[in-house]
Amino acid sequence: MIDVELQGPVTVCVLDKAYDSLDTAQVDEFNLRLCEAVDQADHPLFVIDLSHTSFIGSSFLEVLFRVWKRLQQRNGRMVLCGLSDFCREVLHTTRLDTLWNSFDMRQDAVEALLAAAKQSGIAMDKSAQEPKERSS
Repeated sequence: MIDVELQGPVTVCVLDKAYDSLDTAQVDEFNLRLCEAVDQADHPLFVIDLSHTSFIGSSFLEVLFRVWKRLQQRNGRMVLCGLSDFCREVLHTTRLDTLWNSFDMRQDAVEALLAAAKQSGIAMDKSAQEPKERSS
């Protein structure tokens, strides 16, 4: 249901079509899986890939918001990619598009997170492809 991949220091969570219509059990599992991915990530840089999701509702948005708050506690960032027109409209209507940047392509989302990490004081160690805190 959720495929978790690493692209360097960025965690990419790819949702499948099962998340188009969530019942209570699926919402709980969705929340658990995403929160586990956040907790297990070495670096709190997350892309949520919605390219297989055509519909999102309030329960779905609530889970995304919880995940975002959890990442905020770790000074992390979250972006979305692959949004359908409907999903993009829902985010715009709820003004959540002001919290989360969205990108058409996954690679653009990953690159944006890496650039934001550098700007916020995390330098990339090219040999390990892992972020390192800059020492002052």
